Amino acid sequence: MIGGELQSLDLDATQLDKFEKFYRLVIEQNRVMNLTAITEPHEFAVKHIIDSLSAWDEKIFSGVEKILDVGSGAGFPGIPLKIFRPQLKFTLLDSLNKRVEFLRRVVAELELDGVEIYHGRAEELARQKNFREQFDVVTSRAVARLNILAEYCLPFVKVGGKFVALKGKSFREELDEARVAIKILGGGEIFIREMKLPTLDDKRAVIYIDKKKSTPNKYPRRENLIRTVKLGDLT
Repeated sequence: MIGGELQSLDLDATQLDKFEKFYRLVIEQNRVMNLTAITEPHEFAVKHIIDSLSAWDEKIFSGVEKILDVGSGAGFPGIPLKIFRPQLKFTLLDSLNKRVEFLRRVVAELELDGVEIYHGRAEELARQKNFREQFDVVTSRAVARLNILAEYCLPFVKVGGKFVALKGKSFREELDEARVAIKILGGGEIFIREMKLPTLDDKRAVIYIDKKKSTPNKYPRRENLIRTVKLGDLT
């Protein structure tokens, strides 16, 4: 059971039930494919669910029309945020079809309305008209270092929208490394909310990045370039 760790979040019985079902679905699927190394209930609740919900900010998420979660994997942070605030409309994106099929099962079994799921690579979909700069908020967690992640995610964000990155203890180092790329890609003001998860000592942070101007058409680049040639090295 994972409910005890979630009691402080002011969840109703339906939400607690959905989180419990989500946990069981992940653990069941984990037996046949690698979704997570974190399977113990307390750790799962803290390191996956509460960590995902740390992205929530009333001022940023309230009233937005479209949210994209890039590299959803087992569903973090998109699924926990959707359960926490059912009115949010999410698009979940992952590059592995097996994970996409799992996410479709989760959405169906938890009866989550207003969720679309796509199989594809971020650097390819971000060049399509129906994806590029179409989202009010783009989230991502545990996908890549921030300088790489920014090139995957910022092209999806509308001008005036937000890119929300959930990062671990090296967040300041990653942010310093990513500042040039963020500016090139159209990012503007950056806000950091540092946090600690219950019962854990390590610091984490949620990084909120404003989309100030349109991303130049040449970005994102091909994956091999994104991962090997830093944007700052090209200027």
